[in-house]
Amino acid sequence: MLDIRVLRADPTGVADALARRGDPGLPGAVDEAVQLDSERRRILGEVEVLKAERNEVSRSVGERKRTGEPAEDLIASMQVVGGQIQDLDQELAAVEHDLRAVLLGIPNLPDPRVPEGAEGDHTVVRAWGEPDVAAAGDDVKAAHWDLGEALGALDLERGARLAGSGFPVLVGQGARLSRGLIQFMLDLHVDEHGYLEVAPPFLANRSSLVGTGQLPKFEEDLYRTDPDDLFLVPTAEVPLTNLHAGELLSEEDLPVAYVAYTPCFRREAGAAGKDTRGLLRVHQFDKVELVRLTTPETSADDLELLTRHAETVLERLELPYRRILLAGGDLGFANAITYDLEVWSAGVGRWLEVSSCSSYTDYQARRADLRYRPSDGDKPRHLHTLNGSGIALARTIVALLENNQQADGTVVVPAALRPYVGFDRIEAR
Repeated sequence: MLDIRVLRADPTGVADALARRGDPGLPGAVDEAVQLDSERRRILGEVEVLKAERNEVSRSVGERKRTGEPAEDLIASMQVVGGQIQDLDQELAAVEHDLRAVLLGIPNLPDPRVPEGAEGDHTVVRAWGEPDVAAAGDDVKAAHWDLGEALGALDLERGARLAGSGFPVLVGQGARLSRGLIQFMLDLHVDEHGYLEVAPPFLANRSSLVGTGQLPKFEEDLYRTDPDDLFLVPTAEVPLTNLHAGELLSEEDLPVAYVAYTPCFRREAGAAGKDTRGLLRVHQFDKVELVRLTTPETSADDLELLTRHAETVLERLELPYRRILLAGGDLGFANAITYDLEVWSAGVGRWLEVSSCSSYTDYQARRADLRYRPSDGDKPRHLHTLNGSGIALARTIVALLENNQQADGTVVVPAALRPYVGFDRIEAR
């Protein structure tokens, strides 16, 4: 959530920054928030005056009672003032409710480093490895949906029969590949990158999803349980970021760095018919997530560090990838700046996003009440939150299958992964 003081001080600047997102409705939301904030402050001013008047009358009533003078007229006037305060308190509650609703619908401000443009107008920051572009679409490099089925590692038909499209089944060596990837990534991030492993719930309450920005805007993309009003986690970002909600951390304890594996559940309501074959876009997938909580002064460095940690996974897996900086019109709702990591996959012949590494500045912290006390004893400040996939499995498995397939139909397993899966190649059995 944006700081209302920033909106109040420079509504035009905020509207101009949000315009970089390409949403024409955002300036209107800024105006509405400023108007509601002005109304809120007006009511607070009236309540303050009336409470001061009530306090003065109360003192006068006390003086009259001590001197034996009648005070019925003052008591009656105090009751009138009390009723006015009560009415204003109700009006204030309604205005504050409306103001919060508007603020929850305004996305984060793009970081100054974010380039102008819409989806596809990204900047390539760096690349690693040599994509097998020449092999894309030829007879040697089969798409993973055919290759996985032929190897007995992937069963799309039975997955669809069990739960519908977008719920694949991994079988045999495919299942072991998935399990090995999870263990490999957790060990890397814990043992070498210094993250604390967490095993969080796979369901989260409504306030947790409001805290990270999925609610209220994206409720249609979530799987909700009834009557509990709990949600299957769309990413481990939700429970990890909210672990310290409502607490006051010490600056000496920062940064906090967590890693967790969870399955992730997303309806992808707005993506019907887009990249739906095989594992390219699924409703349930496994992911290892990285979350860092830090100070405003160090968050830029933490984003670079977190992104490098995700890149290390791809380098160990020998997957050609590129880091791209998303344009303003392609940013996620709560994101201030995002690097996407895309791997090249030779069978489908294109770059596939396997990780998004983002800074949210203090946007999530204001929604989730994440604060710390500076070491100099100054008043509490909101944390900066960052997260990134470290990494998501579905498209990583796509790239591993398609890039590493051999002429005999087998798939070579990268050396770093072999101790975790127990075999050096995937073959039909």
